[in-house]
Amino acid sequence: MSRIRDVWATNLEQEMRVIRANIERYPYIAMDTEFPGVVARPVGQFRSPSDYHYQTMRCNVDLLKIIQIGITLADEKGEYPPEVCTWQFNFRFNLAEDMFAPESVDLLKTAGLDFQRHEEFGIDPVHFAELIITSGLVLTDDAKWISFHSGYDFGYLVKLLMDQNLPEQEDDFFQLLRLWFPGIYDIKYIIRATKVMTKASLQDVAEELGVQRIGPSHQAGSDSLLTAAAFFQMRKRFFEDGLDDDKLCGQLYGLGSTYNTNGALVGGIDAAQLQKSHTAGLTLAEREQPRHLGAILTPTLTAFGNTPIPTPFAPPALNMFARGMSMVPER
Repeated sequence: MSRIRDVWATNLEQEMRVIRANIERYPYIAMDTEFPGVVARPVGQFRSPSDYHYQTMRCNVDLLKIIQIGITLADEKGEYPPEVCTWQFNFRFNLAEDMFAPESVDLLKTAGLDFQRHEEFGIDPVHFAELIITSGLVLTDDAKWISFHSGYDFGYLVKLLMDQNLPEQEDDFFQLLRLWFPGIYDIKYIIRATKVMTKASLQDVAEELGVQRIGPSHQAGSDSLLTAAAFFQMRKRFFEDGLDDDKLCGQLYGLGSTYNTNGALVGGIDAAQLQKSHTAGLTLAEREQPRHLGAILTPTLTAFGNTPIPTPFAPPALNMFARGMSMVPER
């Protein structure tokens, strides 16, 4: 029997009952998402590089729809529930109607996602939110969420749970984050803050730790299971006395005070300054070539087809077709 179970609209309530029955015994929740790339960048003045990166995440999360969420349950010792331990939630997504970055969607197709099934049998996000709010996964100190470089992941989750756009201010976002998810361990933040490893990607970290992947990469279920295995192996190897929650819990790598490890923030940053070079115009996630994001150009437009972009946001200057965009890297 596969350790990973696909969840669609037809079996959503059944599988959420299984999760509710297991969460008290297995309160560690490793999470990953798949989403349709990056289609817009903020323009204007920003208080700091961290603020710029939060606004980039915010405008894209507000504009786009989640495609997959993967969660894996484990106990304090890293033991999983018998049989199924990972649930891969597949959300409603229509390539003819919903905005996306084509290179990101092509990557997901190559990984095995069936967008026809997402259109026909995908989960309604509002229904999913209603069920997860009462599941024991959120709004409790007992639930410990495990992730890897997860600003966008939690951005989508907060938007989904609130059923509204993300707050304009990063501090307000973190207040909501701590309300819904009081305990978060971002592996990338932990390894960078403690300097126990230097690897950039989840796959590289897993390989260095000797963790084997189950299932295809670039699918949220497999990635969440790999995240869980990497976390417990990392903790076993480097943190025998446990993690320092005061320093390491509740941080998202690349956002807030984690943007700069020495705590220094630069004030009065203009978006153009951050985009003077190819790497300066990219988020931390993009500079390190993550699972989801493609390379993007400097924004010059203020509308995307029939979908208005709320100022101060603008999509990249790219050729557009349908409601997706051709992602062409800068030269």
